Amino acid sequence: MTTQNNNLTLKILIGVLGALLLILGIFTYKFYNEEKREKAQLQQEKDLIESELGELITKYDNAIALNEVMDDHLLKEKQRVVVLLDSLEDYEANVALIIRYRKQVGRLKKERERLFRLADSLTTANAQLATDLDSTSTALTERIIFSDSLRTQNDKLAEIVERGSALTAANIKAEGVRVRNSGKITTTSRANRAEKVRICFTLSPNKLTEKGDKDLFVQVINPENNLIGDKVAINFNDDAVLTYSGRNKVFYENDALDVCVLVDAEDGELVKGNYIVNLFSGPRMIDNTQFELK
Repeated sequence: MTTQNNNLTLKILIGVLGALLLILGIFTYKFYNEEKREKAQLQQEKDLIESELGELITKYDNAIALNEVMDDHLLKEKQRVVVLLDSLEDYEANVALIIRYRKQVGRLKKERERLFRLADSLTTANAQLATDLDSTSTALTERIIFSDSLRTQNDKLAEIVERGSALTAANIKAEGVRVRNSGKITTTSRANRAEKVRICFTLSPNKLTEKGDKDLFVQVINPENNLIGDKVAINFNDDAVLTYSGRNKVFYENDALDVCVLVDAEDGELVKGNYIVNLFSGPRMIDNTQFELK
């Protein structure tokens, strides 16, 4: 009787264990399938993010090819997308990774939209500027030809502004002078009495010119075709070299300004004949004149 009870108990235990193993197997299989499905979904989401980043890069490439005004900004933002895509490819998909990269993709899309709107507005503004310049360029000069390139149009606009803001001079006059012991300067037209050459002129008013110190240079060339005076050579930023007879630095405030420059002469430099005088603002000649010593 005891043996039968023991066998029955054993069978019951075996049945219970079998049922538990079956249940455990079912749950294990279920969990395995769920984990596999979740990994597949995460990988699918990762692939989708990579695809979106790839589309962003393509859109930036197209925008850069069409828009020269914003190319530096677009290139920098494209590089951010490339770096993010490269880093994503190195990681295995998980929930935290997907959430973090999805947020970054959202921010990148917003930044792309902002940059594209800005690029469109700049393109529109430059197109309008090109139209306005084209309509007024004929009146300014027929020799100015605008190309279809926005870069060329902007360069030519800068050239027009630079010319319009350049210093100009009027009423230039040159003459021989003597300086008395008292400091008084008297004019003379005789070569054997002249000690210096005085050049006087008026800087014309120009509201486009930047206010401030202006360096003015004069060249005085005697009848023997020799430069008189300081004979100092000066280099400018554009590699232009100017050898001058005398110079004067003045403070220009956009209004008419009377200026004189005294040029010293060595013995034998002031001879009879016609003299040529050239006036320069920096390396650019702005006026010239002639005078005679008898």
